[in-house]
Amino acid sequence: MKAVLRFIRREPVLCIAALAAAVSCCFVPPDREYPAYFDLRTLALLYCLMTVVAGLSRAGLFSRLARSLCGMAGSVRSLGLILVLLSFFSSMLITNDVALITFVPFAAAVLTLARRPGALSRVVVLQTAAANLGSMLTPVGNPQNLYLYSRYGFTMGQFLLITLPVWCLSLALCAAACLLLPGDRLEKADGTGERAEVKKSVWLHGGLFVLCLLTVVRLLPWPVMLAGVILALLIADRRLLGKADFFLLLTFAAFFVFSGNLARIPAVSRLLRGLLEGREYAVSLLTSQVISNVPAALLLSGFTEAGKELVLGVDIGGLGTPIASLASLIGLKLYSRTEGARPGRFLLEFTAVNLLLLGLLTLAKILLE
Repeated sequence: MKAVLRFIRREPVLCIAALAAAVSCCFVPPDREYPAYFDLRTLALLYCLMTVVAGLSRAGLFSRLARSLCGMAGSVRSLGLILVLLSFFSSMLITNDVALITFVPFAAAVLTLARRPGALSRVVVLQTAAANLGSMLTPVGNPQNLYLYSRYGFTMGQFLLITLPVWCLSLALCAAACLLLPGDRLEKADGTGERAEVKKSVWLHGGLFVLCLLTVVRLLPWPVMLAGVILALLIADRRLLGKADFFLLLTFAAFFVFSGNLARIPAVSRLLRGLLEGREYAVSLLTSQVISNVPAALLLSGFTEAGKELVLGVDIGGLGTPIASLASLIGLKLYSRTEGARPGRFLLEFTAVNLLLLGLLTLAKILLE
């Protein structure tokens, strides 16, 4: 029982998704229509991206980049700006959660070496917001974008037209928020400027990453990408095949079943369609605050064709409460594991920064219409 409770605490979204799917099966028993619920293209892309990015990280690419950039910092504020922008820009390609997994521990190490551990809470808050906002630009930036990009059949140009204006404003806001960091001079942190070794395997994983991007822009069929990635890793680095977040993949699968079944219950389908009509942005943003933006995208996409509003709603909706984005929970978890962590202070700063950014971006979205 203790093991079950630990699993529930560790994977609450998966447990909720599995329970919701099981309950929905009572109303729509499994039949031959169930296989059509699953977006195999999205699942294949998620799996391949997670394994390939894990390979790039293990090859030392991200550590090399981060150490080189942080070696140039002259103050706590400039160091914080670099750490925040690393999360912002890297999340566009390696996803928001991977950006945080990579750069939050690095931020803790660098600030400790620089004898400024007191700034870590605010830096991680800003890193978390930056990862959520930076990832909105591209389809591969976060799981909900990857799914919605496929679900609504966007071209890359169409998708960028939706996300680019808000992304540019987000960049300016994240940079401005770094002014909240102390501006005192920084002693040169031993080791931050040293050159980290990058393994030769970076070329293999870089090539596989390009393979994934070709599939994202629909120049390569997803079965070819999946077969290519699996075959290459079986030959060169088979341990990476198990490095994907399989619980995230199962969460997607469970929500595919849940949303698919809801769409086949006439009363529920009519209710959700009526609720969403003309209010797609507000409903998706508010739903994200309660069940997080990935499940919100999976659930609501079955009841509206307003893809643009849904993309903006769930992406901006990743701000707000700590559960609005899975990446935010990762940021909180990583910070809580650091020495001298103050979770209460972190949550206060997190809430203040996120609500401010959420309000400003929603206002900008309204003015841009």
